[in-house]
Amino acid sequence: MANFLTRRLIIALLVALTVSIVGFSLLRLSGDLAAVLAGEDASAEDIARTAAQYGLDRHLIVQYLDWLFNALRGNLGQSLFTHEPVWEMITSRLPVTITLAFAALFFGLLIAIPLGVLAAVKANTWTDRGALFVAVMGQATPNFWFALILIYVFGVWWRQATILGVRLAEIKIFGMQLSGLPISGGATWLHYVLPVVTLATFVMPAIMRITRTGMMEVLNSDYVRTARAKGLSPGKVLFKHALRNAILPVVSLAAVQLGFLLSGSVIVESIFALNGVGYLAFESIKRIDFPVVQSILVILACSYILLTLLADIINAKLDPRVRLE
Repeated sequence: MANFLTRRLIIALLVALTVSIVGFSLLRLSGDLAAVLAGEDASAEDIARTAAQYGLDRHLIVQYLDWLFNALRGNLGQSLFTHEPVWEMITSRLPVTITLAFAALFFGLLIAIPLGVLAAVKANTWTDRGALFVAVMGQATPNFWFALILIYVFGVWWRQATILGVRLAEIKIFGMQLSGLPISGGATWLHYVLPVVTLATFVMPAIMRITRTGMMEVLNSDYVRTARAKGLSPGKVLFKHALRNAILPVVSLAAVQLGFLLSGSVIVESIFALNGVGYLAFESIKRIDFPVVQSILVILACSYILLTLLADIINAKLDPRVRLE
């Protein structure tokens, strides 16, 4: 186990280092940042002065090493737009993005795993085909388009629609009036409902399919047939023996999907005006605030690498065969 962890940790550190190099280089090789920061009408002297002010006149390797050593000490520099410390800007927005990502993953797992199990148990039936259709539609639907549809339905149409002469906005359930859902901001938990549903449709299809595939393989295995021959109840065979082994690939996939949710929330946060890291990245790209963009890129990439490492460790703990790879 120690050798397995050492190998995985070394690989994770090398990947993180590579990501930091690529992220740092791409922003600087995409164009002359000094000219962009100096403005369209800037003279050559203005551009040179701007380059010297931000250290952009130094060799690229020197710039990277200087940034890396400062980043390892927790100093990610200052925003070119607000002049705030980049670390404080990101950490103040992280709770929103983390809440959104974990809620979307939980909601996606809550739907995908039972749907995948049901599709495997009812393989090659209309139930199975219906579950696969839902997965395909979820994967084929662009997040931004689905988000706009949800905004229209629950933010506009719901407030005006009537069924059998009763306005939907006047219906009360458990004393709560269903007057529609908030479509922007993050003041209450209701503001997260539509963004969470939007992101959950992104993670649900892959998890459902891999659960279905794993369950179908396990249900046809020898030990499941033996368990059935011993007279164990169908529920015990399904959940204690089959699902326990079929769920192993879902652990790795869930970690990967969580990394995608953390790094891929830019569009959803921008559409629903959630003040998270994704929306900060969107704002920073528009303002050409490259210290913020670069730091967000590296932090989100490192979080993805860390989640993948944790998934490998969990899989190795659950399945000893993984340690031999």
